[in-house]
Amino acid sequence: MSDDSASINLTNHFLIAMPGLEDANFSKSVVYVCEHNERGALGLVINKPSDINLEKLFDKVDLRLGRADLLQAPVFQGGPVQTDRGFVLHDPVQSPDPEAKEPVYSSSIMVPEGLTMTTSRDVLEALSSGAGPRRVLVSLGYSAWGEGQLESELGENSWLTVPADEAVIFDTPIEQRYDRALALLGLQTWMLQPEAGHA
Repeated sequence: MSDDSASINLTNHFLIAMPGLEDANFSKSVVYVCEHNERGALGLVINKPSDINLEKLFDKVDLRLGRADLLQAPVFQGGPVQTDRGFVLHDPVQSPDPEAKEPVYSSSIMVPEGLTMTTSRDVLEALSSGAGPRRVLVSLGYSAWGEGQLESELGENSWLTVPADEAVIFDTPIEQRYDRALALLGLQTWMLQPEAGHA
């Protein structure tokens, strides 16, 4: 079997932190993987809100948020890399031109069969005008793994993986997202405790 066929691709999956993962950035976290290839992986933590909401974030970038449905939405701590930059995870947006193959926004990663992650200001400007993607999760910072690093952490049982479910990101209360992601695997938190099952 060649290395290529043995390699895993966790794009459009959740990484669910195992209880033994004590890194403060990732303890009890759920990460949506936007990109995973031989060079490494990139994703956003979807269940760690920061202490600011979108209305405050838009004030900081001199825009007025034109979407009442998003004013109080929290800004998330997407990971420990580039925590001064915004990352917008959102529904794919169709270009008005049906022939267009490029993303609508100038700097986007289009996740195959999944969501889109945009880092350019134009998505914020669209939201400011009252338009933009229907569902969004905005984070400061992202999570990244170098070549072979995520595979190594998986080998150490630091993470569980499961195909992503957008309902966990957009329709589930933040405090329930970890348990809901585990439930996609038929698991509950108590089943992962090291002392579980010992009399």
